[in-house]
Amino acid sequence: MPEISRRAAAVAPFLAMDVMAAATARDRAGAGVVHMEVGQPSASAPRPVVEAARAALESGRIPYTEALGLPALRERIARHYREHYGVAVEPERVVVTTGSSAGFILAFLSLFDAGDRVAVPQPGYPAYRSILAALDLIPAPMVLTDADRYAPTAAGLRATHAKASLSGVLVMSPANPSGTVIVPERLGELCAASRSLGLPFISDEIYHGLTYGVPSATALQFDPDAVVINSFSKYHCMTGWRIGWMVVPAGLVRAVERLAQNLYISAPYLSQVAARAAFDAQDELDAVRDGYARNRQILLDAFPGLGLGRTHPADGAFYLYADVANLTNDASAFCRRMLDEAGVAATPGLDFDPAEGAHHVRFSFAGSEGECREAVVRLRRWLKG
Repeated sequence: MPEISRRAAAVAPFLAMDVMAAATARDRAGAGVVHMEVGQPSASAPRPVVEAARAALESGRIPYTEALGLPALRERIARHYREHYGVAVEPERVVVTTGSSAGFILAFLSLFDAGDRVAVPQPGYPAYRSILAALDLIPAPMVLTDADRYAPTAAGLRATHAKASLSGVLVMSPANPSGTVIVPERLGELCAASRSLGLPFISDEIYHGLTYGVPSATALQFDPDAVVINSFSKYHCMTGWRIGWMVVPAGLVRAVERLAQNLYISAPYLSQVAARAAFDAQDELDAVRDGYARNRQILLDAFPGLGLGRTHPADGAFYLYADVANLTNDASAFCRRMLDEAGVAATPGLDFDPAEGAHHVRFSFAGSEGECREAVVRLRRWLKG
């Protein structure tokens, strides 16, 4: 039996996926589960997406594309930035990727060398740390605080850099696990601080389109050289299609293209054709978002009475990140009991924060309104006994 590599050993398990596996096994055994563990829309891909994919299948040929993506899709993404944000993006700077995950790998490989330190938010999406570690890069946590609404700040970035020199910074808005949005003014300050420190700025914007009464901005409004990563998975309800995109500085395009050619040739043709049609489904997708807003309010109204009321600001995405210190200091065990005894699956905070996550739980409200109401009933019965 060969030994696993040091890189593989450095990659922590993705606890949300482990919880999903346990919840799915419970489903198969006939025990009902309310799934709140994974950030996955319960809605199907919108009608224009399915119709475009069906038409492409009927054409008979599903080929490779250019490594950077179909020109028509790249042009449509560039148009999106002009129409939605008032930012001019040349289609040549758009890179179509196999989900946002490929975008992170391409960004990290094209910008950093082994041993470089990259600032990432804590709490934050766990794959940042794992991908960096797998590439022999060092994730440097920017610890988020209540005083700053759990959003990264220019001061926090400078303090992280002062501890040990950074080679880059990555932020996310709306955030996972909290849903917190970096307000435009603060995002501009972060971009300015990154420029002044000479650091590449990577902005994860995969939850754009999913905000609740607060504005969201793209980093490209403040720094034309920012590397922006986005995806059709969340707002566009296309998780399993594995299709996303990047916007990169002109000087980075060829390096990213060479990497993409060798790592995965191209994103799937069928998904690219379908993704272009997703921009024609805004009314349908906004209706899905309005459903999330109702789910969010159901949980915000119910959670304080359940002892789950201390949550990070949930401005966007489809999560509540709850501090459960009044109930447990072992969120992993808490989530196991919640699944086994209440039939509600949620993700322990250690996925997102190695320091404080032991007393946090992330609940996804991307399911149906009925599922959210059922979760409240089950949690009330379980917690209030």
